[in-house]
Amino acid sequence: MKAIVFFSIILSISACQKQITTNNTLKSMDKTYLALGDSYTIGESVAQAESFPYQLVNTLKDQGIKITDPKIIAVTGWTTDDLIGAIKKENLQSKYDIVTLLIGVNNQYRGYSQEIYRKEFAELLNTALNYTDGKKDRVFVISIPDWGVTPFAKNSGRDLIKISKEIDKFNAINKDETLKAGIAYIDITPGSRNAATDISLLAPDELHPSGKMYKEWADELLPELQKIK
Repeated sequence: MKAIVFFSIILSISACQKQITTNNTLKSMDKTYLALGDSYTIGESVAQAESFPYQLVNTLKDQGIKITDPKIIAVTGWTTDDLIGAIKKENLQSKYDIVTLLIGVNNQYRGYSQEIYRKEFAELLNTALNYTDGKKDRVFVISIPDWGVTPFAKNSGRDLIKISKEIDKFNAINKDETLKAGIAYIDITPGSRNAATDISLLAPDELHPSGKMYKEWADELLPELQKIK
């Protein structure tokens, strides 16, 4: 009988040790990050390391947070429907600890319907939530920057005031959908307008953000990420 009791105790200790090891392993696992968007997400015209997803990851690593390089689904010129199609094609099965979503500038650029933008943005927001297993505090929406202040826009022959007003309208839509869903909204648009007087905020193509501006975006995202439970 004593031998049986002793053997049971050994099994219990072993089980506890296994549970402790498993918990420690979970705590030490690298965080994962999915970035969804367009040229602003891939960092068009700057080095990959200067894009905001990579700068964000590097900042987190500097703070001792273990995180993998971002998985990016984004291509220059994509609209909401392009992103929806690309995500379906990728058919990702993984869940992610962090998901960022920034999309819509090309909807505005091409003169697409704002009503359709709302519908497709809401769909993308739900997709982002699915990738975090429904955890709202893991999804972060970034507003559309105002390209109407750039030299590229000035040389395009377009009405600059109209561009800015349309950007505001698209941002009003994505902000409304984001807040209704209870998700964090990072408004980088006011800061993007500083490029009107500070050319260092722009990449060499004089349209897309420079690494300096992307750093500002990463810095604005950081406090929100630190709220993750």
